[in-house]
Amino acid sequence: MDYVNAFWVGGLICAMVQLLMEKTKLMPGRIMVLLVVSGVVLSAVGVYEPFLEFAGAGASVPLLGFGNVLMKGVREAVAEQGTLGLFAGGFRAGAVGTSAALIFGYLASILFRSKMKK
Repeated sequence: MDYVNAFWVGGLICAMVQLLMEKTKLMPGRIMVLLVVSGVVLSAVGVYEPFLEFAGAGASVPLLGFGNVLMKGVREAVAEQGTLGLFAGGFRAGAVGTSAALIFGYLASILFRSKMKK
C-alpha cells in the first residue's frame, strides 16, 4: 500500500503543478519557488511530517520535500546556534541534494550532446 500512496500522492502533486503551468501565467521558476515555500510552510505548521509518513516518496521527492528538508535544517540549527542558525541551517541541510544535482547535471552535459531548441 505504501507504493500506491506514494504513486497517487506524487501524481496528484504533479497534476496540480501541471494545472498551474497550463491555466496561469506563472513562469516555471515561480512555480518551483511556490512548491519549495509550500513545503517550508507545511513543515513549519507541523502538517508535513504526518503527510510524509502517509505518502512516503510521493511527498518527499517533489520540491515540497526540499522545502521540508530546508525547514528541518533551519529548525535544528536554530536549536544549536540560536539566531545564527537561521542563516546556516538551510544551507547545511540542502547541501548534499544541491551538490548532487550540480554534479549529475554536469556529468550528463559531458556524456550527452545537448542541442539548442529551434
